[in-house]
Amino acid sequence: MATKIIHAQWEGPFPLTEANRFSDEARDYGVYQFYGPHVVYGKNALLYIGKASRQTLAKRISQEKWEYWESAQGQYHFHIGRLAGSMTPTKPEWNRQIDLVETLLIVSHSPALNRTGVESLTEAADREAKNLHVLNWGECGALLPEVSGLRWSSRFDDPPRYASYGNHECKRLRER
Repeated sequence: MATKIIHAQWEGPFPLTEANRFSDEARDYGVYQFYGPHVVYGKNALLYIGKASRQTLAKRISQEKWEYWESAQGQYHFHIGRLAGSMTPTKPEWNRQIDLVETLLIVSHSPALNRTGVESLTEAADREAKNLHVLNWGECGALLPEVSGLRWSSRFDDPPRYASYGNHECKRLRER
């Protein structure tokens, strides 16, 4: 299976009051991250990663109700990530890619308030993620610049017999 690379172009940070800016039904879909205070992780912790695949980022972010927490707890902000490439895929493929990116980002970063998907990928997502690489560009906040399904899928859960270098015989080429 060939390696699949998905590019995520990130913008932000934005205050919660600017969420309504992302309502263009032709392009405002993707993933988003929320940052804010956390009792253990500090004032500007990665709290949550979500997706907007079947509704715009503005609509989805408004459903999160972070304004309530902001008034009680402190300042929150978000970043948005739109998938990018040489051409826009079909809507079903675009949605599938958004789903995969969100899942892989959650599994690899374990945001403080994501409750589902943190432990492992679902069986279907795991199958697709084994050869997936997500490249994060722009203002990606605390996200790693590259996240690989090679590392975060079950691909190496039962690896072949590996040993640290130096703990087994080396096959040497004879010099002629």
